[in-house]
Amino acid sequence: MTNLLEINNLSVDFPSRRGQVSAVNKVSIAVAKGEVLGLVGESGAGKSTVGNSVINLLEPPGFISGGEIIFDGIRIDQLSNEEMRKIRGTKIGTIFQDPQTSLNPLMTIGKQLSETLIETLKISGASAREKSIELLESVGIPDPEPRLDSYPHQFSGGMRQRVVIALALSGDPDLIIADEPTTALDVSIQKQILDLIKSLCKQRNLAVIIVTHDIGVIAEIADRVAVMYNGQLVEQGKVAQVLQKPKHDYTKSLISAVPSGDQKLHRFTIVDYIDGSTEKVTLENVSDHWLSKNKPSNTHDIAVSVKNLSIEFSIRKALFRKNRLSLKAVDDVSIEIKTGESFGLVGESGSGKSTLARLIAGLYTPKSGDINIFGHNVLQKTEKTKTSLVRRKMQMIFQDPYSSLNSRMTVEDIVSEPIRFHRSTENQSETSIVVRDLISFVGMPRTSLRKYPHEFSGGQRQRISIARALASRPEILICDEPTSALDVSVQANILNLLKDLQEELSLTMLFISHDLPVIRQMCDRVAVMQNGRICEIAETDTLFDHPYHEYSKHLLGLMPRMDLFRL
Repeated sequence: MTNLLEINNLSVDFPSRRGQVSAVNKVSIAVAKGEVLGLVGESGAGKSTVGNSVINLLEPPGFISGGEIIFDGIRIDQLSNEEMRKIRGTKIGTIFQDPQTSLNPLMTIGKQLSETLIETLKISGASAREKSIELLESVGIPDPEPRLDSYPHQFSGGMRQRVVIALALSGDPDLIIADEPTTALDVSIQKQILDLIKSLCKQRNLAVIIVTHDIGVIAEIADRVAVMYNGQLVEQGKVAQVLQKPKHDYTKSLISAVPSGDQKLHRFTIVDYIDGSTEKVTLENVSDHWLSKNKPSNTHDIAVSVKNLSIEFSIRKALFRKNRLSLKAVDDVSIEIKTGESFGLVGESGSGKSTLARLIAGLYTPKSGDINIFGHNVLQKTEKTKTSLVRRKMQMIFQDPYSSLNSRMTVEDIVSEPIRFHRSTENQSETSIVVRDLISFVGMPRTSLRKYPHEFSGGQRQRISIARALASRPEILICDEPTSALDVSVQANILNLLKDLQEELSLTMLFISHDLPVIRQMCDRVAVMQNGRICEIAETDTLFDHPYHEYSKHLLGLMPRMDLFRL
């Protein structure tokens, strides 16, 4: 089999005030036409740097300090920017990790696709529009023609990722470098995208490099896998061989940390590699902690009660009603979450999970229905003071910790803001003590208080988000995909922390995720949503072992079977 891309002894360095930092150290990999190579490792392993080196998009001041990159028989690591522009898009397509920053928020999706098609394929505007519709349909976006006139913010996270994949395919490239292509996608859309990539490989003899931290994705699609740690390649080989009989200690540790979908465990396995660099967090006893002080004991058995809740969003506005188009994001939903329970919410992107969470949190106003928090109807316009006090008992941890944290505020200001707003302490001195205590509580060093969000990794930012959520001493915690973009080791730490917090503080938790194995480990009961409606509510083990609704069976059937690769 002829190799389309060969990377030989690649080294990438980043100059800093403390000297050269080696991000990639003598990495050698190759991918052939019609082959999918998985490049796996945790954040900071250097896997994305390898991908960026191929397309000459290294973040400055990074540079290739050694080795060579050969594409289709031509050495490309020494080409000029102008010469690489002719290769990017037409010969090498790229799927970036964050669809929000990959798409122009001021341009419609159709405009962005057409612009790319006209530039790469040299076709007319009318042909570009037809091709755009085909591309959106091929990546699973319903009603592709009217959606061409939508802007990126009008799509869910998963749908935006599909648009980015369509953009990468628009130039009919020979090689695709996919950097975490399914991070924001639910299991059904992930399956659809992975099947699409596999079919493209066969139909067009396409080569693909998938950069990911998701072992399940590697098991699903890759022919071969290369494992990276700390800038070095520690192991590579055929997928079955590496996942079933890994040779390196790091690979063994990484696979063992993947949450199981076939049985419920009390705690997640922590990645424990030989140098001990992975940070471990052990929660202290909080019986006398500030979080537990002055906390009223609730006599209500039901923490959250939602009855016949509905909300619509306008997709297309028009003067005449017949020309308007709206979407029922939540349609006549009723659920009850018991006090102290961990309640899971699963479904595809656009099913209404996050919208329902935002309705409960008070971020959206429903068209109809009732929301009761500890017996109080928070939608009633009377007793606003009481409603405010009830809302204070609820906090939310968002999917993206970077965009949910103010980049201009220090960690100390971010965590102390809810305390100052609710006047939970008597003076600034007490506030400072509480903030230092909270940041230690979630496993972060106190030196981080003077830093800004951009100075932390994704997992550390999520811990900061948890500290901020705890600052108002909530009794209900809404977690909207809190670990979807995190490495398995960081995910294990965060989820163990949330489990400990729930047990120690008797928190009621609404946990939203498209990762079904995580839901099985975290939740007592689960509700399945489809098209804005609840399909099924059941005890977690009952749902996973004996689902009765066809849609639930469909979702569970798409779950990666990582138990086949357990050590």
